[in-house]
Amino acid sequence: MSANPAPGFKAYPDHRITTRPAAGEHVQIRFKGDVVADTTDAVRLEETHVGHVVAPVVYYIPRKDVKMERLVRSDHHTDCPFKGQASYYSLKEGPENAVWTYEQPYDEMLEIKDHLAFYPDKVDTVVTAA
Repeated sequence: MSANPAPGFKAYPDHRITTRPAAGEHVQIRFKGDVVADTTDAVRLEETHVGHVVAPVVYYIPRKDVKMERLVRSDHHTDCPFKGQASYYSLKEGPENAVWTYEQPYDEMLEIKDHLAFYPDKVDTVVTAA
């Protein structure tokens, strides 16, 4: 039995979240041309409900590959019934709450622990072949 199960999967059994290493993909996050994150170790997350895509692909970047000195922790939090409680960061010289992370994700989403994701409308995400 899971110690910290996601309640969303029981309530919405047709909702699927797929995580996999973004093998062969080089992901860079840029803000105003400056690189904020750079990795070949991203986790690619896709969500579907009854076979339909419900959100764009999200790349979760390992914390070690993010320039954390460019971020400031926010007081903002949100709850996802599938992933857990998200904590947010703002870019020091940019948009507020542009970055989120699940520090204690539900058991089904442990692959994204110690990773950060960026809102694509607040930064530039560049994905190329590794």
